[in-house]
Formats: sequence, C-alpha cells, structure tokens
Amino acid sequence: MHVRTTQAWSLRPATPEDVDAIAELRAVVMRPDLVRLGRYDEHRVRRRLRDSYRPEYTSVIVLDGRFGGCVTLRPVEDGWCLESFFVAEELQGRGIGSAVLRELLARTDAEGTAVRLNVLQGSAARRLYERHGFTLEREDPVDVYMVRRPTAGSSWT
Repeated sequence: MHVRTTQAWSLRPATPEDVDAIAELRAVVMRPDLVRLGRYDEHRVRRRLRDSYRPEYTSVIVLDGRFGGCVTLRPVEDGWCLESFFVAEELQGRGIGSAVLRELLARTDAEGTAVRLNVLQGSAARRLYERHGFTLEREDPVDVYMVRRPTAGSSWT
C-alpha cells in the first residue's frame, strides 16, 4: 500500500543544466513500459529527451531541497501540451504527481485552455490523467492521446 504524504514540494524553472538529470529520470521511469512494448533503447530514450528539451517550458519538481522530477507544459495552437512529466520512482505513490498536476491544471483552467498529452499504452500514468479529467482522443499501438478541456468551474464559463 502506498502512503500518501503532504510533503512540501515546489516547482522551479528548469535550466539547460537540468537536461542530463531529466534525461536520466526519463530513461528510468519509462523503461518498464518501453520494454513491455518492445521499444526500449537505452540511448534513444535519453537522446529523444535531449533533442526536444525546452527549459523555458519545463519545471523541476523539488522535494526536500532535491530533484524529484520534472514537467513540461508547452504552448500549442489550441492550448497546452503536457510532456515529460516524471516523478522519481522513490517518490511515486505519495500524491506528489497529483498535486503538481492539480496546480498546472488550475492555471490552464483559469485561462480556459485545453491540455493535451500522450501516454504509452498500458502505462499506469493513464489512470492518473483520467482521475484529473483527461479523456481519450485517439490511440495507436504505442501511444494513447488524451485531452482535458477546462473544467466547468473555470473562469472562462
């Protein structure tokens, strides 16, 4: 059973120097799902992050003064794209991901904008996103594409 805690966490702007820690976290966190899907390549998983890294849209999750994860919220034509949302394995199941997601979604709801993301088929992260109002848009053999429209209580209604 996972224990939920209310540990103090914060988000800080990412810097170019954070790319290696984020790429490594991505490789560790995504490995089980990529292996299951027959798509794991230890070099490619890191290179893809490095090639697409945009620190200006990325935040680092800080817990007890240390690196605990990251999240990217990048503007797209019709709202936002949530990418590279990774919480360190030892911190998963404590409600940190939900708390971070709630904060980000409160911002996008206040703007009245949609958020899109994709998650690997069979990933446990899909349940987290569904709990926060994301719904299926489309899927393919590898990815599930989801969207979350602003909630009815947001300022745009």
